[in-house]
Amino acid sequence: MKTSMQTAIFFCLLGCASPGLAKQKAHSPTRQPAAVDSSYVAALAVGNRLLYAWQTQDEEKGLVLLTDAAKEHATEDGIEIFFTAATGTQRTYEIGRGKLLKPGRYLFPVMLFETQASSRSIRPEPAQIIVVQTGDDEWAVDKLP
Repeated sequence: MKTSMQTAIFFCLLGCASPGLAKQKAHSPTRQPAAVDSSYVAALAVGNRLLYAWQTQDEEKGLVLLTDAAKEHATEDGIEIFFTAATGTQRTYEIGRGKLLKPGRYLFPVMLFETQASSRSIRPEPAQIIVVQTGDDEWAVDKLP
């Protein structure tokens, strides 16, 4: 009887002495993303559409997403080369968290991946795009990767 009483007291004291023990094994807090507004979502959507046009080699759809300044800055050949891939090339991309440069202007870091069937190594190419507001609810890419 004395042993069971000592055991009960031990466990009672253990529970009282370390109430935070159960909390310590709880999951570490996850980082919540910062709040975004409709401008960020619109800019991100345009950036995603441009990169999808690059991935699918759809120069026509990509061109309509560019500002006049972006078109003037890049040559016609440069734009064509950007959207064209060698036969057998697979393309994909990642868009990173955008950064507000100033109201109506966002920079998005991107990673471009291109691989050919004959090559086993894939070298991601870091780049960035800048998306700007061109009208009330209109956005366009102002800088190609």
